[in-house]
Amino acid sequence: MALRFTFRQLEYLVAVGDAGTIAQAAHQLNVSSPSISTAIAQLETQLGIQLFVRHHAQGLSLTPGGRRVFNEAKRIMGDAAALSTISEDVATRPGGPLAVGALSTIAPLLSARFRRSFEKSYPMADVTLFSGNQVALFQKLARAEIDVAITYDMEIAQDIHFEGLVSLPPWVMLHPEHPMARQDDVSLREIAGEPLVLLDLPLSREYFLSTFRSLGVTPTIADRAHDLSEVRSLVANGFGYSLLNIGTDIAFAPDGQPLAIRPIREAVAPVTLGLATKQVAAQSAILRAFFEHVGAEVTAHGLPATRTAGCVVSAGAEPLRQTPS
Repeated sequence: MALRFTFRQLEYLVAVGDAGTIAQAAHQLNVSSPSISTAIAQLETQLGIQLFVRHHAQGLSLTPGGRRVFNEAKRIMGDAAALSTISEDVATRPGGPLAVGALSTIAPLLSARFRRSFEKSYPMADVTLFSGNQVALFQKLARAEIDVAITYDMEIAQDIHFEGLVSLPPWVMLHPEHPMARQDDVSLREIAGEPLVLLDLPLSREYFLSTFRSLGVTPTIADRAHDLSEVRSLVANGFGYSLLNIGTDIAFAPDGQPLAIRPIREAVAPVTLGLATKQVAAQSAILRAFFEHVGAEVTAHGLPATRTAGCVVSAGAEPLRQTPS
């Protein structure tokens, strides 16, 4: 049979057990004596045991069974007080664990840098990093496995809160001996017929392909790779060109071969890099602090090791609900 009792009844039990009289407990709690008497009587009925022995003119004393219930009630009330303290800390003090996810393509550039600067500003923070594609990150957000994701504004669900940081147009990545590598920019219309090494990740590939479609051209896909490092190596070894969301200053493939990274000549739709989290009624203090810290870092210093063609966007920028077309 399920037992039904309230924290208020346990609070009155503990107060009477400590004070020894209902009158003294009522004075300490600033409630009426009849309220405490009624609550104790109801609790005895619900538990099916006598908690106190009433002594005429000498107050109350706990029965042996009542002493066991009293001790457990006191532990429960202590745990409840500790829970309240923890909740206040989470809500008001930036500290404790924070799980941050980032797109695998940008995690090497941003995750550790943001973690270092954030933990330096908030020494009580304990940041854990994860990486993955956008679909995987959103699944982790849904399962509360991460608190926030550093990602793009592509296919943002209605239950995701997204705050934009910087708007980023795509770039072209070339072998340094490609004729167009000597130009200040590259025309997608002109290069579309050449072999394309496509970064074949969920949403990213749709965005890159839609960039060509927006110009009325169809790329010639020669290779597909699920890892940006592999894409960079293929391009650096002459297997074709590729597109990047971020124009990085790291113009080398993992095998040490050089790369050329150029802006696109035509006007094409950018993506917005930002922070995504689940829609909640109230964010924790550490999560609010992370949003503010990263926003301030990007505004002051831009993105680490990247070209500065993007522009900082205002907080709460409207995310794309569909990929550009």
